[in-house]
Amino acid sequence: MQTLRAEFDSAAGTALSGLLDVPDEDPKAYALFAHCFTCGKSLGVIRNIAKQLTGEGIALLRFDFTGLGQSEGEFAKTTFTTNTADLVAAAAFLEREYAAPAVLIGHSLGGAAVLAAAASIPSATCVATIGAPADPVHIRHLLTGAAFGDGDVAEVSIGGRPFKISRQFIKDLEEHDLADRIGKLKRPLLVFHSPLDTIVGIENAEKIFKAAKHPKSFVSLGEADHLVSRPEDAQFLGHVLSAWAGYYVVPPAM
Repeated sequence: MQTLRAEFDSAAGTALSGLLDVPDEDPKAYALFAHCFTCGKSLGVIRNIAKQLTGEGIALLRFDFTGLGQSEGEFAKTTFTTNTADLVAAAAFLEREYAAPAVLIGHSLGGAAVLAAAASIPSATCVATIGAPADPVHIRHLLTGAAFGDGDVAEVSIGGRPFKISRQFIKDLEEHDLADRIGKLKRPLLVFHSPLDTIVGIENAEKIFKAAKHPKSFVSLGEADHLVSRPEDAQFLGHVLSAWAGYYVVPPAM
């Protein structure tokens, strides 16, 4: 595959940095990836998924949300709502410069974001989540160290790294009814989750699956951790995802 640099504006006008992985032949479809909370576009599992999808003839755009990685903006001013807006902006970029995305993929909070954004990306024919929470407010437990005092911004440590978050970020998490959006998804859904995930428990996958209408599928990631950091787990995930997405992007001839 080839990897091309991509840059586009968010709804707020800040520059977002992305990478577009394309197969050697003309892509038969494009996919869009939303990374996990405070992660970035270069996480190992995303690179593996890109390799598998391009082998299936599907190009993949992966990008850093506002204020993370190489994207501009202040992370402290972002919310779950701005994340979904970033996804819609990424989809618009693909449609403008290449072709509208047919596949939406999200990891952890990024999985919740693609479920929330799907209604605003009508080109998407299927959606896949990886270790996603059934409700965005689930990640509030990661922010228990936040001490706002008299201010609106607090610093928390996530994965050993310091991040600044706002009161509005937490308030925004509480305002989303993801179950309703999942029920109205009206497109195939694939739920990946590890029963040993200690960050987002397996019960979240059950809630997402029950809220969704058919066609829907669940794939257990065995002994994988939340970040799917073992190469063999990431390769398995990427292989299954590429076969599933390929089926819905180009259905077999009858």
